[in-house]
Amino acid sequence: MPSPDDQLPVIIEPLPPAVPATTPASTYIVPALITDAGGERAGWRYVEFFTANINNDHTRRAYARACSRFFARCEQRGLTLASIRPFDVAAWVKELQEKHGAPGVKQQLAAVRMLFDWLVTGQMVPMNPAAAVRGPKHVVKTGKTPVLDAPEWRKLLDSIPTATLRDLRDRALITTLTYSFARITAALKMKVEDLVPRGSAWTVRLHEKGGKEHMMPCHHALAETLHAYIGAAGIAEDRKGWLFRTSPRHKANALTARPMNQYAAWLMIRRRAAAAGITAPIGNHTFRATGITAYLANGGALEHAQEMAAHESPRTTKLYDRTRERLTQNEVERIRL
Repeated sequence: MPSPDDQLPVIIEPLPPAVPATTPASTYIVPALITDAGGERAGWRYVEFFTANINNDHTRRAYARACSRFFARCEQRGLTLASIRPFDVAAWVKELQEKHGAPGVKQQLAAVRMLFDWLVTGQMVPMNPAAAVRGPKHVVKTGKTPVLDAPEWRKLLDSIPTATLRDLRDRALITTLTYSFARITAALKMKVEDLVPRGSAWTVRLHEKGGKEHMMPCHHALAETLHAYIGAAGIAEDRKGWLFRTSPRHKANALTARPMNQYAAWLMIRRRAAAAGITAPIGNHTFRATGITAYLANGGALEHAQEMAAHESPRTTKLYDRTRERLTQNEVERIRL
């Protein structure tokens, strides 16, 4: 049986053709509605929207799915690219709302709107039929990511032994996500050289979304787990090597040169949570949310939390402030009969 690190991601549904940027252009399947409108030139314009215009792999996949579904619907109704009107886009949005929540609908509408903007600038169509279509209202004041309180988080970490390299790696990854507020993608992109010496401590260098480089002082508790992991793994001198590496099959005391992927990290977290008796459906993002929540709950300033989390807007950071939820619960418990 392969270890969770070596299992490949499970794709719930087939990915649309225009997803990976490394795939040869000849393998992309462009909707007939696009090629009928402008032949090979229009086909290339469609492909380039995903490969040249969108950098994030996850956004590319999501947008490709949305556009594939939209044009499939249009083809089923006998529409051409030039005959698509705002009414057609609005009808599609209304259908989506019957099966999807507001965030998913808004994302799919954004994908189609951006694609049409791209086609307009490429002179494939004269106007953007999605520009005037409004998506459903969606106001979020509190995030939905499961957050662990301090005892739960400590229970999880204490349940992970320190007997093997895999144990030490898992502890180091969880503490990195928690104390650096790192997104899982940024944490897994880290190399050994991204632990930058700063006097007797470290600064953690994170490569965040949009190619942004973010520096975060290393918490002393994080430094302890990283020192333990790096020392046992013997990778301190491999400055260009990946920090969080896969562990081959049943060799829990060995690491490969390959980095972990998000799915392997998610599997590890769910496995460790189950072993600790934590039933909440936590995942990779839980620890970023847990760290930010703990910081704010202990009197941390919102503007500092925003900077440490590399958020563009303080409104995003506020989504992690669960202290109001806890206060409300405490007040409710005052109802004694």
